[in-house]
Amino acid sequence: MAKQDRMKRLASDFNDCQQALVAIGDQTRQSIIIALIQSEIDSDRGIRVGDLAKQTNLSRPAVSHHLKILKDANLIEVSREGTMNFYFLDITKSDFSKLRKLFGNIETFLNEFQDKSIKGE
Repeated sequence: MAKQDRMKRLASDFNDCQQALVAIGDQTRQSIIIALIQSEIDSDRGIRVGDLAKQTNLSRPAVSHHLKILKDANLIEVSREGTMNFYFLDITKSDFSKLRKLFGNIETFLNEFQDKSIKGE
């Protein structure tokens, strides 16, 4: 694939991932994602806002705010059981697949660039 075409594809991939990149770019939300990953190890139900607040030392409203941003970025899911909401990662249905594609295309581009640099092209 031509360099110009690859650059256009990378630009398009970045554009597709913009909201997800902004969402995961915040250290607090990264802590919440880590807590969500840990909750997946401990339980397959997900985790509630109150439990996330305890784990991250944030207020419930702050956790809810960050969860909304992650949910709007299509990075987390919520399941409702009665009046309880359980938040969890579902990598198969979320925009993590778009991020994986972006990073794969970046790696391919960098490898091609490195190969050409070594060959002196």
